[in-house]
Amino acid sequence: MDWGMKNRLSRLMPNGHCLWLPIDHGYFQGPTSKLEKPGETVKPLLPYCDAIFVTRGVLRNCIDPDSTKPIILRVSGGTSMIGEDLANEGITTSIKEAIRLNVCAVGLSIFVGSKHEHQTLLNLARLVDEAEEYGIPVMAVTAVGKEMEKREARYLALCCRIAAELGARVVKTYWCENFEKVVEGCPVPVVMAGGPQVGTELEVFEFVYDGMKKGAIGVNLGRNIWKNEHPVAMIKALRSIIHEDATPKEANELFNNLKKGKKK
Repeated sequence: MDWGMKNRLSRLMPNGHCLWLPIDHGYFQGPTSKLEKPGETVKPLLPYCDAIFVTRGVLRNCIDPDSTKPIILRVSGGTSMIGEDLANEGITTSIKEAIRLNVCAVGLSIFVGSKHEHQTLLNLARLVDEAEEYGIPVMAVTAVGKEMEKREARYLALCCRIAAELGARVVKTYWCENFEKVVEGCPVPVVMAGGPQVGTELEVFEFVYDGMKKGAIGVNLGRNIWKNEHPVAMIKALRSIIHEDATPKEANELFNNLKKGKKK
């Protein structure tokens, strides 16, 4: 691994762990709730995340160029929530554009088991070929579209291993029961997605803690942070699990204190 690749990965994963904040949802959902103005949503959260996952349009227009926060650039798309098939994606942004935007990594979705599996896996392989030439790591996102029943260990382990085999430097996937089976079969770092909001903050803290104990290096988690009524308290509490080894109970206590205006 050359110096440029090592440097980018070290910036993305301080102390080997990471809290990445995705705000790329608009590329297929449009102005989703709480992300109508992504620059305003992310501004108070930037000090507490290790990187943001974002499209080039939002990066150019909504993120302050004075920011030194590492960028993971979403480079796949081509579908929408009202389209017939979310899996029918292509590569939407070139490596030259990623270099111009000074990003630390690029990311795209793969849809294993869909009728578009072949094209999305070849998208990943081509992206790795191009990105590796410039020392830019690729994150593969094991997307399931609308088929949430696929979020189980056997399927996700298959997806993550294929992504790693094709050259992804890191894989984003869902937490699930028996999550250790997913991580153990993947030879590159695994980060957890958030998925839809859950009922309580404690549930989020519990699955993040469990995933970390079973081998994940962190999260790439958005809606459970910026859709929360207290997003700064939420991201600080999650950070305590990821970077300070706090328990779910300790993180929940921190969240409740912060939302009441109490300092840690």
